[in-house]
Amino acid sequence: MRWLLLALLVIPALEIGLFIWLGGITGPWWIVFLIILTGIIGVSLAKRQGMDTWQKAQLQMSKGIPPTEEILDGICIFIGAVFLFSPGFITDTVGFILVLPFTRTPLKRIIRKLINKMMGNGTIIYRKW
Repeated sequence: MRWLLLALLVIPALEIGLFIWLGGITGPWWIVFLIILTGIIGVSLAKRQGMDTWQKAQLQMSKGIPPTEEILDGICIFIGAVFLFSPGFITDTVGFILVLPFTRTPLKRIIRKLINKMMGNGTIIYRKW
């Protein structure tokens, strides 16, 4: 919980500093244009990736296979879309990393290990119906 509070304070401060620094180099209108452009591209990419993941999950479920990879993809895409929707270059970079399939794959391995560790510690309780 402390990390979340610290991130909510530090990340906006870094974003504002980056806006001011880049705005001094390129001019403020270019920064506004880049913020809007990365937001539009990012959200449309996240929507496309989300729909592809949804279709893959439906295909897996129709075959009777649990869509475990697709669930992890969906979580990454959702979090990435939230980051892409918020203005800022740092959050956009993290958002693109979570949304793009070739950068999302290594993160899924880390998330899977973290979930397995939390299940082993009893932080996450998994029950089969």
